Amino acid sequence: MDFDYAHYMLTGGRVEKEDVGPCSPSKQLYRKHLAEILNMNRTRILAFKNKAPTLAKDIHESFSPSCKQNRLNREDIFLRQSPERTLDAPDIVDDFYLNLLDWGSGNVVAIALGNSVYLWDASDGSISELLSTDDDDIGPVTSVKWAPDGKHLAVGFNNSDVQLWDSSPIRLLRTLRGGHQLRVVSLDWNDHILTTGGMDGLIINNDVRIRSHCVSTYRGHNQEVCGLKWCSTGRQLASGGNDNLVHIWCVSMASSNSSNQWLLRLEDHSAAVKALSWCPFQSNLLASGGGIGDQCIKFWNTNTGACLNSVNTGSQVCALLWSTHERELLSAHGFNDNQLTLWKYPSMVKIVELFGHTSRVLSMTKSPDGHNVASIAGDETLRFWNVFGTPLEKPGIERKQEPFPNVPRIR
Repeated sequence: MDFDYAHYMLTGGRVEKEDVGPCSPSKQLYRKHLAEILNMNRTRILAFKNKAPTLAKDIHESFSPSCKQNRLNREDIFLRQSPERTLDAPDIVDDFYLNLLDWGSGNVVAIALGNSVYLWDASDGSISELLSTDDDDIGPVTSVKWAPDGKHLAVGFNNSDVQLWDSSPIRLLRTLRGGHQLRVVSLDWNDHILTTGGMDGLIINNDVRIRSHCVSTYRGHNQEVCGLKWCSTGRQLASGGNDNLVHIWCVSMASSNSSNQWLLRLEDHSAAVKALSWCPFQSNLLASGGGIGDQCIKFWNTNTGACLNSVNTGSQVCALLWSTHERELLSAHGFNDNQLTLWKYPSMVKIVELFGHTSRVLSMTKSPDGHNVASIAGDETLRFWNVFGTPLEKPGIERKQEPFPNVPRIR
């Protein structure tokens, strides 16, 4: 694989063994320098007898300052290893299966803390309470999800109710009942259809415009449905469950009585699958992550069902997010480092690991511009990271740390 050396040998190397006749002093000097550069005295390529040869001075000088600057700028990503902001999030329910955080298109973060839901406006840092219930027969809140308009929020509860709220002005619009029998832990929107996943193993499509909202049901999981994601086209739905299964559903396959409606049933994971993320630059590519007994990120072609790659991360995979700006994937983890890991796709080489949480990450969400990420963990902190941002656009900005004892409390 040493192409320079191979080319030299193929085009007349080892000239000292050939009778090539007399040559000029300049040509002899050239051959001598060429032999020294290519280390002609070596007997093996992998030999540890001599120190590595030093690079010639002209090679160092051949790199222009602009090239050096580009390399340094690319490495600026490692300056983003600490959160840009940390907020206290008391009373968070430390349950792997819940989905308690979402960042809407209106640039407002919704977070469920116990029996309450709070809204944090990323544009001005203001905090408001959306709802709070003292009725333990209803709470705690088990899931939240913004509608595509960024104004309406769906909230799932432990008693199987799903509420729809208007965030401005704050008011309850309606309560969806009668679909699930147990808690609702996963939500996702497909236009006016709100899809809900429950502990009863059902996935229900709710048309929020009509009184009889349960328009179709997907049956296939036999345990809690903890992950739900519609693809960007709205044609396929991915679901993950505590039964270690991933299903791909087609929007046209839903019905109220069929028991085998899935398009694909993917059985390669060996633990619960909560982390699901559709690729933004390839519509039929799905990433899924397994729990503590699996620890793998798998990539699927949802047209064929083929598993394209599987990467063992070494820890529980709690959430996955694709970058909308680069071919990168962010994963959130549990024991033992509770870190966020940024991967280069498709090589799956680690770009950077982000540490800060002291307990497993429960949920992760991305800002509307696709640059920032918010994560919440069992350590009762909500942290904001500039993961997918572009350092080249913000040179010289100093990251301000907010010490944990003085952070504002979401109350």
